[in-house]
Amino acid sequence: MWGIYLSLRWTQTMAFAIEEINQRRDLLPRLKLGYHIRDSCDDIPVSLRSSLLLVSGPPDLNANSACRGVPRPVSPVIIGDAASGVSMAILRTLGSFGIPLVSYFASCNCLSNKKEFPTFMRTMPSDAFQIKAIAKLIRYFHWTWVGVIGVESDYARFAIQLFLEESSKYGACAAYVHFYPVLLSKESIADLMQTIRGSTAKVILNFSGESELQTILTECRRQNMTHIQWIASEAWATAKSLWGEFQGLLTGTLGFAIRKAEIPGLQGFLTRGLLVRAHQSPFFAELWEETFNCKLNVSLNRHVHSDAALSRRPCAEEEEAPEACSSPVSLAFRPQLLHYMKQASFNMLGEQVSFDKNGDPIASYDLMNWQKGPDGSLQLVKVGFYDTSLGGEKELGPPASVCSASCTPGSRKATRKGEPICCFDCLPCTEGEINSLDCRRCSVETWPNEAQDHCVPKTTEFLSYHGSMGIVLCTCSLFGLFVTMAIFGVFVAYRTTPVVRGNNMELSFLLLIFLSVCFLSGLTFIGEPTDWLCRIRYTTFGISFSLCISCILAKTVVVLMAFRATLPDSRVMRWFGPAQQRASVFLCTCIQIVICLIWLTTRPPLAVRNTRHHSSRIILECVVGSDVGFWSVLGYIGLLACLCFLLAFLARKLPDNFNEAKFITFSMLIFFAVWITFIPVYISTSGQYMVAVHIFAILASAFGILLCIFAPKCYIVLLKPEKNTKKQMILHREKPGGCDSAPTRSPSSQKLTCTSFLCCGELDYANLPLATGLH
Repeated sequence: MWGIYLSLRWTQTMAFAIEEINQRRDLLPRLKLGYHIRDSCDDIPVSLRSSLLLVSGPPDLNANSACRGVPRPVSPVIIGDAASGVSMAILRTLGSFGIPLVSYFASCNCLSNKKEFPTFMRTMPSDAFQIKAIAKLIRYFHWTWVGVIGVESDYARFAIQLFLEESSKYGACAAYVHFYPVLLSKESIADLMQTIRGSTAKVILNFSGESELQTILTECRRQNMTHIQWIASEAWATAKSLWGEFQGLLTGTLGFAIRKAEIPGLQGFLTRGLLVRAHQSPFFAELWEETFNCKLNVSLNRHVHSDAALSRRPCAEEEEAPEACSSPVSLAFRPQLLHYMKQASFNMLGEQVSFDKNGDPIASYDLMNWQKGPDGSLQLVKVGFYDTSLGGEKELGPPASVCSASCTPGSRKATRKGEPICCFDCLPCTEGEINSLDCRRCSVETWPNEAQDHCVPKTTEFLSYHGSMGIVLCTCSLFGLFVTMAIFGVFVAYRTTPVVRGNNMELSFLLLIFLSVCFLSGLTFIGEPTDWLCRIRYTTFGISFSLCISCILAKTVVVLMAFRATLPDSRVMRWFGPAQQRASVFLCTCIQIVICLIWLTTRPPLAVRNTRHHSSRIILECVVGSDVGFWSVLGYIGLLACLCFLLAFLARKLPDNFNEAKFITFSMLIFFAVWITFIPVYISTSGQYMVAVHIFAILASAFGILLCIFAPKCYIVLLKPEKNTKKQMILHREKPGGCDSAPTRSPSSQKLTCTSFLCCGELDYANLPLATGLH
C-alpha cells in the first residue's frame, strides 16, 4: 500500500507542476498544458495498452465521468514509467512514432543508449553516476570484500554489472553476486540467507525497492544476523517505513539519495486534491480514510481493514469540485519538440536543471547515514555528497569525523576544559562582532548584518518630517499657529469693544505674536540636525518663551497695581503706563538674550552622531554643549513663570471685569505641570523621542497659555456679545451689603469715583485711575 501511495503522490506532484506552469506567463505564454493519467500497474502489458491509448487519443467512455464523449487529442509526450524495465518496453513499442518518453524514476544506465532509445529523457540521474559514487565510498572506507545482491530486474542487473566494473578500478572485489525474485518464496529467501552466511563479507550492497528488502530483513532478524553494514541504492536510501520494524538491523546504513527540496504550495495542493478525488474514486476514498482515520459521507470505500474502522468519526468535508475536462495541446512536430526538450535549461528551487547529450540530468546525491534519534526515531543525517558538476576528486564529500564542527559565521571557538584542542564549543559573538575565529568588532559606523559574516553601515535616525511622529508634531505646531492668528484676527476686528480694550489690548497683541513664534520654534526641532540648526532651535525656544512670560508678567502687574490703587486720584498707574510696560517686557527678555549669547560664545549646541545609546544605529541629535547654559535658559523662564504665578495668585479675588489674574494663574499651573514633567522624561529618553518630548512640552505650554488667557475673551466676544458692553464691564457682582465706601467726586473732575472699584452708582469708564494701562 505504501508503494501505491508514493506513486499517487508522484502523479499529484506532476499535476501541481502543470498547474503552476499554466498559471505563469513567463514559461509558456501562448500554451496551456493538459494531461491524462493512466495506471500502469507496474505491469508491461498494462503499460503498453495505456501508452497506446494516450498516443491515439480516443474519447472517454466512462459512464461516470463528466468528460464522457469528449475527444482526447494525441498526447505529444509520455511521462513515466517509474520502472526501468517497463520504460524500455514502452520505448521499443512506440519508438517508431518518435514520441518522447520522460521518466521520473527509471535510473537504468541502459536507457542512456541513444541508438536504441533515441526519444528517452529522464529527471532521475543514471545509475552510472550512483555506481561511481558507491565505488568511491567503498574505496574511502578501504572495503575490499563486499557482498552484492539485487532483485531480478533490468535495474539491478545493469547496476551490478556497472559496480563490478567500477569497483575493480579501486581494488575492491565482490564476495558474491546474488539475484532474488520480486516475490520471494521460502526457497529463494533460504538460498539468499545461505549465501550471506557462507561469506565473510560484512558489507552488503543491495539494489532493490523497500518492499523486496522488507522480506529479507525479516529473515535476517529471525536468524539474528545483526553484524551487516548495509549500503543502500537510491531506491531505498530514505525508506523510513523500514525503520520502525528493523531499526536494530539498519542503524548505521549508508546510501546515496537524490537531493530533496521543499516545493512551496505542494502540501496544500495534495490535501485539497485528495479530498476532491476521494468523492470520485474508491481508491482515493480509502486513502483519505486510512490517512486521516475518519469516515467520508457517502464513501465509495468498501474495504475495511479493522473493526476500529467501522466506528470512525465523520470527516470534515469540503464542497466537491466538478470534474474538469482538460484538452492538452497536440503538437504536430514531435522531433522539434524533442530537440527543444533536450536544450532545456532552467533554475528550480535554487538548483540548476539541464540535460546532457544522452538526455540525463546532472547527477547530485546526498550521502545519508541512518542514525537513531534520542526518541528512537530515524534520523537521516547527511554526512557527505556526490555532485558531478564539481568534477574530479571533489565529487565525493567524505563523512564528517570531527570532535566539534567548525563554528559558523557569527560565533567563536571556546575550548573545553580538560579536552583536546579539537574539541570546542561555538559561542555567539557579542553584540557588534563578526567572524567565526576571533569575533572581530565592527567599526563605530558599521554593524554586523543578519548573518553576522560582514559589517554593514549603520542606519541613521532622527526626527524627520517624513516619519509619522514628525508629521503629527508638525501638524500640531501649524494648527497652534493657525489658532493664534485666528484669535489675533478676532482681537483686531473687535479692538474697540470693552472686553478687548479692558484687558490691556497692546500687551495682548504682543503676547499673541510671541505665542506664534513659540509654535514656530517647535518646527526647528524637526529635521536632520546641523550645527546652525541646533543653535537656532535652543535660542529661539528660550527667547520666544521669555517674551511670552514677560508679557504675561506685565499684564499681571498692571491688574494688581490698578486694583491696589485704592486712593482717589492715585497716580500709581502713571508710573506703569504703556511705555513702561513695553520697557519691562524688553528688559526681562534682554536678560534671556544675554544668557543665550554667553551660551553660544562659550560652549554652543552642536549636532553629533550618537552611537552610545543604540548599538545598531546612529542617532543624529543636538547636544546642548553647556549644560549650565541650557538649564540657565530653562531656569530663567521658570523664574519669570514663578513671578507671574505669585502675582496672579495675589490678584485672583479682584473683580472679574478687568481681572485676568485667575486665567493667568491657571495658565501658569499648566505651564509648571508641563515643564516639571518634562525634566525627568527628557533626561530618561534619547534619540528622536527626546526631541519629541521637547516639542510636546513647547506645544502643550503654548496651548495652555493661549486657551486659558484668550479663550474666555473670545467666548464673550463671539458668543456672548450682550456682555461685551461698558455697563457690563463696570457693574458686576455687587456685594450683599452695598458699597464698602461711598462714591465721591474727584476735585479735578466732576465724574463719580469710588475707592474700592465695586460701586453701587454709575462709573465713568474712560476716566478710571487704571485707564492709562487699559487702552
